[in-house]
Amino acid sequence: YAPRAGCPLCTVASAPNPPALATPRVSCAHASGDPAPPQIIWKDDNVTAYVETNNPVSSKGHVIIALNLHVPSIYAFSSADIPLLVHIQSLGIHLLRSLDPASSSPPLRLSPAVPTTLQPPRCPEPFRIGFITPPFRDSKIPITDHVHAHAFIGPPHLAGWFRGVAYSSLAWYSIDDLIAEIRESTSNNRVKSSYPSSDHTTPTARPIDFVPSAGARSGGADGAEALVHPIPLP
Repeated sequence: YAPRAGCPLCTVASAPNPPALATPRVSCAHASGDPAPPQIIWKDDNVTAYVETNNPVSSKGHVIIALNLHVPSIYAFSSADIPLLVHIQSLGIHLLRSLDPASSSPPLRLSPAVPTTLQPPRCPEPFRIGFITPPFRDSKIPITDHVHAHAFIGPPHLAGWFRGVAYSSLAWYSIDDLIAEIRESTSNNRVKSSYPSSDHTTPTARPIDFVPSAGARSGGADGAEALVHPIPLP
């Protein structure tokens, strides 16, 4: 999973840690009309996140969360990568809350020592976090060989009908569903993607959400544990 020359997301992931951002909601598009450089708002050992200001699908907030390694497909994820997926999910919610104009959360500030442990995900209904699966792709962000999650505040009203196909049920793979399906593969139980709340706006956190590594280990009926290696750190 070494960085690949010419890959836009590898370039973003290799960028130095940016200074603190006081107003990540402000667009940084150039007056000349040239594409604005990525506005990085989060960077840790596993992922780099930036605000999509050139071609967002939502005016309320659109964030790209890219793996720092050049992982070509979401099908490279195994049960051992569940903690990483949970981290991406929690991070997406955290970043969207900082960008949401209706949110009471303070503006996000990126410090040199960012926290690595976030709260269990409780994703409000407008928030969508997931992946676009091949053969579909976002025609404005046509990167298909470097895994990255899209996190945006729905609906994707700026996408248009053609581009919107990539964010429809035909191509969209919710990270919540991906985590649940991997967990199912390591157990004999069905793992629900979410539990609706009484007001049907904010899913209730499941007990399993409080254990980010749940499902990360697998084995046989005889008690022998299968050795599955996670995607390594850069």
